[in-house]
Amino acid sequence: MEPASIEGMPGNVLIVEDDPIIALDFEDTILGFGVKAVRTAGNVVRALGMIADQAPDFALLDVGLVREKSFAIAERLDALKIPFVFVTGYGADVRLPAAFADRPRLPKPCSSEALQSALKRRPGETAGR
Repeated sequence: MEPASIEGMPGNVLIVEDDPIIALDFEDTILGFGVKAVRTAGNVVRALGMIADQAPDFALLDVGLVREKSFAIAERLDALKIPFVFVTGYGADVRLPAAFADRPRLPKPCSSEALQSALKRRPGETAGR
């Protein structure tokens, strides 16, 4: 059965998440929104390689990966003008570099509605708009 397509959804989403269960949950939810392709990376090197191979239309970035932060990925996406959202289980307590302080964040766990809203956000928009 083909998922229902929701207007405004990106066609290709990259999920950067080191917990495979959380990544799978995000993937299932995003595919249910009608996104055509979802790829998952568990670390910075793999994510950067995936971006180089095929740039996504949108990315979800877990801030804290096993032994690293996702900020190098955010820098690459920003340089390519690809919208992204930080995802964190640490809420407002997580410190982002000044260059990304205004970027939208989603808590873990987040509602399907919040995730859907983040995916529909246009490049350059911040969470308060």
